[in-house]
Amino acid sequence: MGSASGQILTSPEGGTLPGPPYNQPALKLLIVGCGRVGSQIAADMDRFGHQVVIIDKDPNQFSRAATRGVLTTDFKGDQVVGNGTDADVLRRAGIEDADGFVAVTEGDNRNIMAAQVAKHVFKVPRVVARIYDPERAEAYEKLGLHTICPTIEGAKHIEKTLLETH
Repeated sequence: MGSASGQILTSPEGGTLPGPPYNQPALKLLIVGCGRVGSQIAADMDRFGHQVVIIDKDPNQFSRAATRGVLTTDFKGDQVVGNGTDADVLRRAGIEDADGFVAVTEGDNRNIMAAQVAKHVFKVPRVVARIYDPERAEAYEKLGLHTICPTIEGAKHIEKTLLETH
C-alpha cells in the first residue's frame, strides 16, 4: 500500500508498511514513552506519513533513540519533555485534536493513568496502553481500555515457536 505521497514504504526488514490511504488524512498520534518501543512506533508512524508527537519525562531518551538509529534526522515529529500523565503537558503536545494515543512508559501505573486521561478526559478515539502485568491488563481491558500485554503476547509467541513442526 502506498503513502499519501504515492511512494511504497518499506520496513527495516524489507516488508511493505501501511501508509495512510489516499482518501484519508494522516492521523495525529501522541506517544508517551520514548524507550525502544515508543521510539520505534514514533519513527514508523512518522515514516508512514502520520503526524507524531512523542513525550518523555527524561530528555536524554530522545538522544538515546537517535543514537540507536531510530529517531534520526529524518524524523519529522515533535518531541516534548514532560510527564505524560499531566494534562498541561498533554495539551502542549496537542492531545485535544489527537486521533490516537499510545502509553508505553516503563511503568504499568503510568501507562494506565496516561491512557485513562487520554480516553476519558480528552476523548481520544484510539487509545492503547502497554501493561506488563497480565491480571491488570485483563482487568483494564474489561473496563474498555485497549491493552497490549507483552508478557502474554511474548509467552504465546514462544510457545507457538516451540510447538511448530520442522
